[in-house]
Amino acid sequence: MFITKSHLSRRTVLRGLGASLGLPFLDSMVPAQTRLHRTAAIPKPRFVAIEMVHGAAGSTTIGRANNYWSPAQEGRNFAFTETLKPLEPLRDYITVVSNTELHNAMSLVPDEDGPMADHARSSAVFLTAAHPKRTENEDIRSGPSIDQIYAQHVGRETRLPSMQLCIENNSVSGGCGYGYSCAYTHTISWSSPTTPLPMEQSPRRVFQRMFGAEEQGSSAARTGSILDALPDAVVRLKQRLGITDRSRLAEYLDDVRALEKRIQKVENQNATGQRALVDTPLSVPDSFDAHLDLMFDLQRLALQCDITRVVSFKMGMDRSQRVYPESGVTTPFHTLSHHRESPEKIEEFARLNQYHVGKVAAFLDDLRNTHDGDGNLLNHSVVLYGSPMGDSHVHEHRFLPLFLAGKANGVFQGNSHVLCPVDTPMANVLLTVTRKLGVDIDRIGDSTGEVAL
Repeated sequence: MFITKSHLSRRTVLRGLGASLGLPFLDSMVPAQTRLHRTAAIPKPRFVAIEMVHGAAGSTTIGRANNYWSPAQEGRNFAFTETLKPLEPLRDYITVVSNTELHNAMSLVPDEDGPMADHARSSAVFLTAAHPKRTENEDIRSGPSIDQIYAQHVGRETRLPSMQLCIENNSVSGGCGYGYSCAYTHTISWSSPTTPLPMEQSPRRVFQRMFGAEEQGSSAARTGSILDALPDAVVRLKQRLGITDRSRLAEYLDDVRALEKRIQKVENQNATGQRALVDTPLSVPDSFDAHLDLMFDLQRLALQCDITRVVSFKMGMDRSQRVYPESGVTTPFHTLSHHRESPEKIEEFARLNQYHVGKVAAFLDDLRNTHDGDGNLLNHSVVLYGSPMGDSHVHEHRFLPLFLAGKANGVFQGNSHVLCPVDTPMANVLLTVTRKLGVDIDRIGDSTGEVAL
């Protein structure tokens, strides 16, 4: 560690013309000969919520019998299922939670039960566990969601209280099925019961919000670099750093520039070529893989330099017919989720689920490999991944696919399969996570108590 009487604030930002760059954790942010846990620089828990629509093969009757998602063993040192196999190298960080339900995503009265109603409601319930009001007008009602409850607790300490991201089109206007507003379908974040938060699909606009870069579409944004505005600030900072911190800073700046170049490359390709995805922002790749990788890398950088401590990420949209070539599965997503009880189709659906889990596992591994204070980002975060549907073929919200990753500064132990009683409210998991993050709430949605996570 670089020993000095002077130390940097954890909120130190490099500023230049049109750019503002937060910093990763540096040893110089700890006062000389002071334990980290006694300083303001101690890493605060981060929370990331990731939703994938259409449930999982492991939630079907056949899938449960064959343990496509949930492990056969309860407790520690369980055997990973084929769907969750990509998570095995991260065993010590993983908590699988089985047998939960989202009762409030179901039709509770007859006039809520109709074509596409379950798809229209699901996402609004994922982090709120609240029952959405059936309406296409402005009198929408659900929330609040636990990401925003936590953001209200910690958001004043960071540049952005929270980030809301998505992969597919996310307009919150109009109707999205059987009298339900698209506000219910296209976001998982609610700051209040009547305030859904839009989710950002464009990597460029996310980058802008994080670093104050040039407006999307400008030639400077597609050719220059935000780092061009910061050379003097970087030089001044390096003069205050020890050897280890200088190396860490250089690696971070290289990461920022590499990500910026990838966004620019996509924009330049899309500006000159024919696109497969029409009416999407210039910085959105046609490839799901490439888009997802950009969005996950933006999240990692945002968490690393403490721009935000709260992220919600919607990886898909209900009724999406997207095909994922990298998965080896050629059947469109929504069609495949309606497997008609075919063992072959359910097995194919399980392969697609494994692909999606594998992409999340790569993100988690990046968090584990990112230095943060006295540990790594995955040590200091909890990531919730799941779906508000179970068996999508029958539009059921039971036996939900769900896992947590990370330790959030030691409050989660990992290496555990928590087998809840059948139809335990997923709201109990949301309540437990929120309380473990240090927010004292009485309940969330239809919660009845905590889960032993």
